[in-house]
Formats: sequence, C-alpha cells, structure tokens
Amino acid sequence: MKCLLIAFIGVSMCAFSQNYTSYFTGNSTDSQQSANGGICLMGGATEDDNAMKWFLERANGGDVLVIRASGSDGYNDYFYSDLGIPVNSVETIVFHNASAANESYIHERIEKAEAIWIAGGNQWNYVSFWRATAIDSLINAGIQNRNMAIGGTSAGMAILGGYYFSAQYGTVTSAEALANPFDSDITVDNSPFIDLPILQEVVTDTHYDDPDRKGRHVVFLARMLHDDGISAKGIACDEYTAVCIDENNMAAVYGEYPDYGDYAYFLQVNCEYPFNAPETIEANTPLTWNVSGEALKVYLAPGTVDGSVQFDLNNWRDGVGGIWKNWYVNNGTLIQQNGAQIDCSVESVDAINLDDPEIKGFYDVMGRKVDFIPNRMVLIRYANGRVERHLKSSY
Repeated sequence: MKCLLIAFIGVSMCAFSQNYTSYFTGNSTDSQQSANGGICLMGGATEDDNAMKWFLERANGGDVLVIRASGSDGYNDYFYSDLGIPVNSVETIVFHNASAANESYIHERIEKAEAIWIAGGNQWNYVSFWRATAIDSLINAGIQNRNMAIGGTSAGMAILGGYYFSAQYGTVTSAEALANPFDSDITVDNSPFIDLPILQEVVTDTHYDDPDRKGRHVVFLARMLHDDGISAKGIACDEYTAVCIDENNMAAVYGEYPDYGDYAYFLQVNCEYPFNAPETIEANTPLTWNVSGEALKVYLAPGTVDGSVQFDLNNWRDGVGGIWKNWYVNNGTLIQQNGAQIDCSVESVDAINLDDPEIKGFYDVMGRKVDFIPNRMVLIRYANGRVERHLKSSY
C-alpha cells in the first residue's frame, strides 16, 4: 500500500497503491537550490547530530529525500526541524518491493532532491531493489550533474563504496571470514551501483565496534587484492560515528570522543611492499596476511563534535588528529600494532629510465608486469605500458 502524507500548513493527504509509502514534511514547491555535494558515511545506531547538520548544510536549504526498504518516517522531523538547519522539505520513501523502482513518482522525487539519505536496514534489499534500475541511474546523475549530496547509515553506508558487501546470503562474522576467506557468505561485489569516484576502490564497513567487524573487513580487502588485483582500501565507522567527505575529498570524523570511544578507520593495502599479497588465502584455510607485520596501514581517527580530526582521501596519507596502525593476520588472528605514516613516494616517474640496464627482469604480480631493480625500486607497469606507481624496495 502506498500512503502519501504531506505535512504543510496543517494539510495531510493519503493515497493508495502497493509498491511504496511516502511521508512528506515541509514545502511542496520544489526549492531548485544549488547543492554543495559531499558524502556522509554513518556507522550505525543513533545518528551523530553534528554529522547530520553537516549533511543537511550540503543540501543548501533544498529538498532532502530519505530512501529505505523498511521503517517509516523517523527522519522527517529530525531532519526538517530538530537539528535547526533550514531545508525546504524532507520526504521519506519506503520501498516495499523491487517494482517500486519503476514508479515515476519516485523518479521525479530523486530528480528534485538536493540531498539523499539512505537509511539502515538490509543492504541486499537495496542492492536487489535498486541496482541496474532507474533508481541508481538517477542517483548517479544527481551526484554527477547537480552536485547532489548523498549519505547513509549502516546498510546505507555499506552500499556507497565502489566495492560493497552485498549481504546476499546474509551476514558474515569476523571469525568466520578469517577462518575461511572464501566463505560463501562473503559477497563482496563491484558491479556498477552508486558511483562515487573517490570511493571507487573502497569497501566500507559499519557497526565496527558492535559487533567487531575488523577481521571480516580485512578479509574483504584481501579478496579484492587477490581476486581483482586492486590496491584495496577501506573506510569503517564505529556506531555513533560518521565520516563526512567534502568537495575537496577531505574526510572529517564526527563523534563524541573523548567522552566515548567513537572512531573511524581508513585501511589500505601497504604499498611500501611491492609483493604485498596474502601469504595464505585459500578456501577452508585460515587467512595469513603478514607482510613483515605491516600488511595493512590503518589511520585510526577519533570522531569529535567539531569534526576537527581529518584525513585526506586525495593521497590516503595526510591526516590531522589520528594515529597510524599496522594490521596483519597470522593463521586467522588479526593483530593490531602501532605504526608509522605510510610513505609510497620515490622519485618522479619522469626521472626513471625504463631502459636502464639495471632492470633485471619481469615478474608477474596479479596480472601486472613488475620491473625489478635490485636495491632501488619497483615499477608497476600495466598492460597498456603506463607506469602507475613506483615504490621503495629493499629487495
């Protein structure tokens, strides 16, 4: 059943259908504002008010659309009036089935939104209802052409990476994933969905502290590297914690640290080691991904009320207010230790003579050609001949 509820100068209206329910609060005249863009990733549980204010400000007084596949209108008053950030309207649309993706009314509302918030729930519903439909196409067009802001919590955050855990067969725990990195429940997908270029090689994870999902997130990255040769990255949030990414790709972390242990995590495969693949990654065998105790470099960022702790997603190196950690896995056990800032830089590619006689041979690493220069550097040369990265090497 569809029920459209409009709260504007005391007027309400209800209509009926079966594919979706709409709850509307505010001004029914389209605002036609120019949005400020941005991405907000919320780890789950209760929203952080300061992150939500940041998100609403990105709508620039425009229309905010909440989409979800369960629940009702819990965001309407919260966004429209409780936070004190003026917006023209807030509408929640609850999808009851996949057929709702074909509804022209929903298409129109997406096209008029300055910001879209994806609520929590079951991310497989979102993937199966929206992927490869008009819904994800219109969302992507809004991001690309109208600078529309987007964000989500829990399942809504989980689907915003270029890689995403779809939960097609249900959830998977850290213990299960570390014990068998090819467990059938590990459904990490990169079929085109929500297109956010800065998150293209990123897989997100949520509720990082309850339950502990660090281990399974590491397995997601291991599978991305092993299966697709991706120098995988991850962004994760504890509950009550958010990462807000502005138009300059600076990520600010919101939470209530130090009163509470609210953290965000920025994970990346350690590019300081040219041969950084897991040592043991097989079905029904515990994962070992050691790489001299530095398989992953992780920037641990506490969330503060003013979002002053930040991390630069342009280079995945520079941060303010956080600390670096080294993560690695031995026989299915995740180990976390203090580390140093990642450093993948060497001399300019322009200064490298690819015909240098010191180049001693070629090595295949996950389908890529690697030029090996003893005691100097490693150059990763892709099939088109382009050198994309060169790394310090002690080999």
